[in-house]
Amino acid sequence: MSQSHAGTDVAASDAGEGATGDLDPRRKRALYRAWHRGTREMDLVMGRFADREIRTMSDEDLSHFERLLDRPEADVFGWVTGQLSPPAGIDSGLLARLGEFRGFD
Repeated sequence: MSQSHAGTDVAASDAGEGATGDLDPRRKRALYRAWHRGTREMDLVMGRFADREIRTMSDEDLSHFERLLDRPEADVFGWVTGQLSPPAGIDSGLLARLGEFRGFD
């Protein structure tokens, strides 16, 4: 099943709308926020990563991911692509995983 999402055909699972019934409310909220960043590029980067990782993230990793979701998307995109250096307090391991997932490094 696919839907048109911002002018692009996207599978329902890629839109963060798959089987989320097994997720706790915190993970559901993070998944939704990952898919609704504001720009299509960051929706795809963060949303697809969350689709793949949200169920297996530790609570600590989820906290780091939520901190990324709180930051401006231009900053996060720069950190993930390596165009900008992340400030102290931003988990570089999580950024590396995001970069590897999207093939930026």
